[in-house]
Amino acid sequence: MRTSAVVSRREFLRRTAATTVGAAAFPYIIPASALGRDGVPAPSERIVMGCVGVGGQGRHNMRGFMNLPETHMAALCDVDAAHLADARGEVESFYADRAASGSYSGCDGYNDFRELLARDDIDAVMIATPDHWHGVVSIAAAKAGKDMYCEKPLANSVAEGRAVVNAVKRYRRVLQTGSHERSRDNARYACELVRNGRIGKLHTIEVNLPIDNHGPIDNQPVMPVPEGFDYDLWLGPAPWEPYTEKRCHFHFRYILDYSGGEVTDRGAHIIDLAQLGNGTDHTGPIDVSGWGDFPKDGLFNTAMNYKFEFNYANGVHMVCECKGPRGVRFIGDKGWVFIHIHGGNLEADPESLLREVIGPDEIRLGRSPGHHKDFINAVKTRGVTMAPPEAGHRTASMCHLANIAMRLGRPLRWDPDHEHFIDDPEADRMLCASMRAPWHI
Repeated sequence: MRTSAVVSRREFLRRTAATTVGAAAFPYIIPASALGRDGVPAPSERIVMGCVGVGGQGRHNMRGFMNLPETHMAALCDVDAAHLADARGEVESFYADRAASGSYSGCDGYNDFRELLARDDIDAVMIATPDHWHGVVSIAAAKAGKDMYCEKPLANSVAEGRAVVNAVKRYRRVLQTGSHERSRDNARYACELVRNGRIGKLHTIEVNLPIDNHGPIDNQPVMPVPEGFDYDLWLGPAPWEPYTEKRCHFHFRYILDYSGGEVTDRGAHIIDLAQLGNGTDHTGPIDVSGWGDFPKDGLFNTAMNYKFEFNYANGVHMVCECKGPRGVRFIGDKGWVFIHIHGGNLEADPESLLREVIGPDEIRLGRSPGHHKDFINAVKTRGVTMAPPEAGHRTASMCHLANIAMRLGRPLRWDPDHEHFIDDPEADRMLCASMRAPWHI
């Protein structure tokens, strides 16, 4: 029988009940932490979590949740055995350091996410797989009754994103998109300035989206799959391709079969703030146009240089360019405000805008206790997260629309209510990626 210093709320209740029945003649000493004293929630009040994908951003998210006293990290999943072993070691060391015994061995590891989702003691999951897996795993998690924190972009196509939103609604789940920039106080304050007319009538949004120099790179040689790496499961719904090192892990984002490049990577953060400031979290633009430099040869084939533009029904024009500094500028007829993504600092003209006070009867966007903490609070209260599924879907959709317009090389009209292109069947076919059997949404 496995022992641990921290148990799930269901296991805690089961053990407590069994002890009470079988040991009535003996005193049972319960530590203060088990009763919820000393500032530590009782096990019955903790959210039991699992993580799907624990490399890079997944490991960062794992730490963010593990450090919240309201959670218990019970299981991890990764197709890379090395990532999984490192992450499990970190979790067990974390809990061992806090255990009276000084040891802990209660974090289970899985290669296949379906095994983790089948556990009935898991309340919520963190999903940080490559983008092409987001939709499939999120929908499966919703069907399994799990709340989820899913990294951005919410899904790898418009159709997948809508399917995720529908599944979350159908199964009454809580979802937080990992668009953590909208949880920053300065970003929310800047959007309040815009939404309350402090810059006058908003007419233009400028998104600066410089790309880090990751390519293009030459075609990579076929390599043997590393031991302990389930490459076929990593590919999952994507087309089969021979293994080469820079196809996987961090570099996947520069290959169209798995992601949309910088546009869906950091673009999903910055365009998300543009959506929040524009008050369009539940809708999208009415047209899109642009150009992009897509490498014709080599492994990486997402746009390495680009400019794309959107128009909204409310008259706002958005332009996104591959230039710095990374951030978003809202321009009105009385001034502008700029949100720097690195550090979250604000600039404004006039500078006095940054001393404005938002009144109690004005539009107030609230403040976040932190993106991970906000998700846990919503799980406990069944409330709405700072980056709910519809908002995450609409932001990701704009990134996908931009890539489609740039790849086709022509302006496109978009119906945001029915989520299809107007009079353009070729563009419509690009709204949903085909999936390799047996995977589907």
